[in-house]
Amino acid sequence: MKLGQWVGLICLIISLYILWQIRQILLLIFTAIVVAIALNSLARRVERLGMPRRFSLLAVVLTFFLIGILFFIGIVPPFVEQFSLLIELLITGVERLPDFVRQINADLPFELPSLSMITDWIAAQNASAFGIFRNFFSFFNDTLQILLKTLLVLILSMMLAANPEAYRDAGLKLFPSFYRRRADDILCECEIALVNWLGGILISSLFVFTLSFVGLSILGVPLVLAHALLAGLLNFIPNIGPTLSVGSPILVALLSPDPWKAIAVFGLYIVIQNIESYWLTPTVMARQVSLLPALTLAAQIFFASAFGFLGLLLALPLAVVAKTWLQELLIGDILDQWTENPLRSPTAVTVLPEPIPLIDSAEVAVADSAEGTSEEI
Repeated sequence: MKLGQWVGLICLIISLYILWQIRQILLLIFTAIVVAIALNSLARRVERLGMPRRFSLLAVVLTFFLIGILFFIGIVPPFVEQFSLLIELLITGVERLPDFVRQINADLPFELPSLSMITDWIAAQNASAFGIFRNFFSFFNDTLQILLKTLLVLILSMMLAANPEAYRDAGLKLFPSFYRRRADDILCECEIALVNWLGGILISSLFVFTLSFVGLSILGVPLVLAHALLAGLLNFIPNIGPTLSVGSPILVALLSPDPWKAIAVFGLYIVIQNIESYWLTPTVMARQVSLLPALTLAAQIFFASAFGFLGLLLALPLAVVAKTWLQELLIGDILDQWTENPLRSPTAVTVLPEPIPLIDSAEVAVADSAEGTSEEI
């Protein structure tokens, strides 16, 4: 390799290292881009009604701001209250669990060593529960960081939505000049895929929240709002979220005077997830970029290990964008255009050159004499 190639390789390695070190900031920027795309899509729909661009975006932002205020006034206080009661019930259940295990061990004709080990472990966890209070300042610090990151995402998203074309052109300049028009088309495909994903997941989460609220209310399970809202929020995390959401209502039902309700709650959540998976998702997300279940789970594991909880939450939109770029750039523009050499193909027909016709020596002599005569004339 030449000196310039070595310098280019070293610069590439340094750039990748820097990008890896600031991956959390890049993920926040990607979150802001997703929010800006949602605001821009709604602003375009309002703009079709005849409202100018700046007023349509302002109307969308004010509408979201008003919905957020109503949400924090009407939903957050009762949710926080019920969530606090839920935590207390779970702590009570954990404290009663050793006695329950001992009772099972006493009813058995012989003692199981595993049950005694479970009892000792639970007792040790209860004895060290005061460690939570020692981490209060750490928890407060983490909460403050989450609020600051949320504020940063909101400010960035509004700045991006205010003038999306300028930021889009700046991003396209990172590509070679011959590929910028193609890159712009791929960015349009990514935008459509993200809008479809965001609209579909919002409808799906609202559907899960409504059915969970109605079903748990009919069953008479305590703290209905907290369970239903957790089910709707955790629905943003495919595969893992629905599994986590069923835990709290089952535990609360077990601690209630009617423990049999736990079985009914489990059946209710299975019915809700089947309806959401086999009817709502294919109907609402018909135009969404489809991902295989194994690829979705692999993307969740990868992005969660690389970016933490926020990576797990945004694993699906990240996977959708990655799939769009791989499908359009790698497969469409490189692999599909990579044709096989016909001379090396086993089915190719080898074309031999035509044979040179043999000429008699007498004819050559006559032709030479004729050329000599013409030159003399």
